[in-house]
Parts: sequence; C-alpha cells; structure tokens
Amino acid sequence: MKKFNRLTLACCMMATVAVAQESEQEGSLNSGTISSQFEYLNSISNNYQEYKVVKKTNLDKIQKNITDSLDFYKVQIVDVQKELASQKTHIASLEQKMEKAEAEKNAAIEAKDNFAFLGMPIHKSNYNNLMWGIVAVLGMALLFFLYKFNKSHRVTAETLKTLDETKEEFEQHRKNTLERERKLNRQLVDEMNKRNVKA
Repeated sequence: MKKFNRLTLACCMMATVAVAQESEQEGSLNSGTISSQFEYLNSISNNYQEYKVVKKTNLDKIQKNITDSLDFYKVQIVDVQKELASQKTHIASLEQKMEKAEAEKNAAIEAKDNFAFLGMPIHKSNYNNLMWGIVAVLGMALLFFLYKFNKSHRVTAETLKTLDETKEEFEQHRKNTLERERKLNRQLVDEMNKRNVKA
C-alpha cells in the first residue's frame, strides 16, 4: 500500500510538472517576441543526434504566431503608408500655401515700395531720386534767378543813380541857363534903357 501511495504520489508530481511545463510552454509561445519564442522552442525541443525534434503543435503554434505577426505588420505598414501619403499630401498643401503666402508677401512688399505717380507705377527709390532731382533743378533755377535778379537790381540801381545824377546835372544846367537868360534880359533891358535915355 505504501508502495502504491509512493507511486501514485510520484505520478501525480510528474503530471503536475508536465501540466506546469505545458502551461509554461503555452505561455511562452503565446507571448514575447518571435525571437524569444524561437529560443524557447529550441530549449524545450528534444535532441536526436544532431537534430532537434519539435512537437508539431509547437511548430504549428509558432508558425501561426509568425503569420499573425506578419499580418499585423502588413496592416501596420499599410496604415503607415496611408499616414505617409496623407502627410505627403498635407506637406504638399502646406508648401503650396507657403508659396502662395510668399508670393503674396512679395506682392505686398512690391505694392508697398511702388505707387502710382502721374498715372504711372513708380518705385519709391526712383520717386525719391526724381523728387530730389526736381528739388535740385528748382534750387539751381532759384539760384540762377537770384543771380539774375541781383544783377538786374544792380543795373537798375546804377541806372537810377545815373538818372539822378543826370537830373541833377540837368537841373544845374537849367539853373545856369535861367541865370544866363536873366543876365541877358537884364543886359538887354539896361541897353534898351540906355538907348531910351540917349534918345
């Protein structure tokens, strides 16, 4: 009876270890990376000469795991490719918007730097040069007219001075002439009086 109990106990322990190994095996083939699953499969497989003997269920399980992983990665690759295509489309859209914004910015800068002058578009720097050119020409014209005015003013002043001198000379000459006429008239009257007295 004791022998039977020991045998039963030994069988129970072996069954427990086998069940534990089976659950451990199932757990290892159900989780972890493919590489770790292959390592585990290699460690639990039996050796026969230079070969490894693998249980068909374990081989089927790891094949299923690999196929599932490949299917999962294929789906992920498709999703990544879709995401990549979506991002490329988004990037292309952003680049178009950026080019449009750049063109609008350049147009705004061009519009800011240009404006219509006498109905013609002109750049601010050209307008600036034109205005300074006009100011320079007007300044030179002003200096020329000031010079001419000064010169004509001097000529006018000299002419007025000469006219005044001429007037003074004429007045003096007139006075001298009047004085002479008076003298001559007096002499004439005196002569006439002398003749009348003699007569």
